[in-house]
Amino acid sequence: MKRLIIILIGFVFYSCEDEISIDLKDAPSALVVDAWINDKPEPQVISLTATQGYFNSEEPRGIAGATVEVKDSKGNTFEFRDNLNGKYTWDPTNVAEKIESEGTLYQLRIELNGKVYTASSSLNRVPIIDSLKFTFKEEQNVFQPEGYYGEFVATDFRGQGDTYWIKAYKNGVFLNNPFDLNIAYDAGFNAGGNIDGVVFIQPIQDAVTPLNDDLDAIEPYIIGDSLYVEIHSITNEAFYFLQEVQIQTQRDGGFDEIFAEPLENVSTNIVDQTPDQINKVIGFFNVSSVSGRGRKLME
Repeated sequence: MKRLIIILIGFVFYSCEDEISIDLKDAPSALVVDAWINDKPEPQVISLTATQGYFNSEEPRGIAGATVEVKDSKGNTFEFRDNLNGKYTWDPTNVAEKIESEGTLYQLRIELNGKVYTASSSLNRVPIIDSLKFTFKEEQNVFQPEGYYGEFVATDFRGQGDTYWIKAYKNGVFLNNPFDLNIAYDAGFNAGGNIDGVVFIQPIQDAVTPLNDDLDAIEPYIIGDSLYVEIHSITNEAFYFLQEVQIQTQRDGGFDEIFAEPLENVSTNIVDQTPDQINKVIGFFNVSSVSGRGRKLME
């Protein structure tokens, strides 16, 4: 009986090694709107690209020829210049119009091939970063090696419903692998936590220390490294969008994928004013207030 069980187990693992080819049908290409802009005094970029096949590893094709503009509730218009590569830019330098004032409503409008796409976002408040710290820690396990761990300290505003995207840069490089995505609802992970008006919880503060290239262990900072952290205010709708992004992108692969949620497009706040069955649109529009702080690790 034991020998039979061993043979069956061996057969199962052997059969799992068979290569399976999946013939996926090409879906109609959809417009992707990447419109995350902010109040920083630097060129703002809105990207328009087209979706492509799941196994296509090439850079997405940029879409030129659109008219892209953002209007605010004060009557200002921000016209984004077509760079003919799918990138549309607006430069706040030496212009009277600025992205500013908490509570201002912004409206995105895109005209492309006779169709009109719109979206809206409010500019919400953002807390100041009080400090950045580096703490030396002994090795805990293979996933937490010895070294300096970074963290930021900031306090959420009183009043529930503030949402944020915390971005970190190590030596000037944005930490943008899927597991670096760091978002907060008030000072915690989600609305149900009821963590309001206090310092951000420790896991959110600590998430500015990146993972290594294999994404299987924390990569501590070393002497001479720099850390720059930004807090971007985002709408509640943007927070839930990014939560969906986490579900779709933070995947370990391997055997765990059997139990993971199926891959699918995440929600969007881009509205097709003349919807049809052929032209689809995905992506997101958000306008952020930003606070930032940097520090270099010295001996």
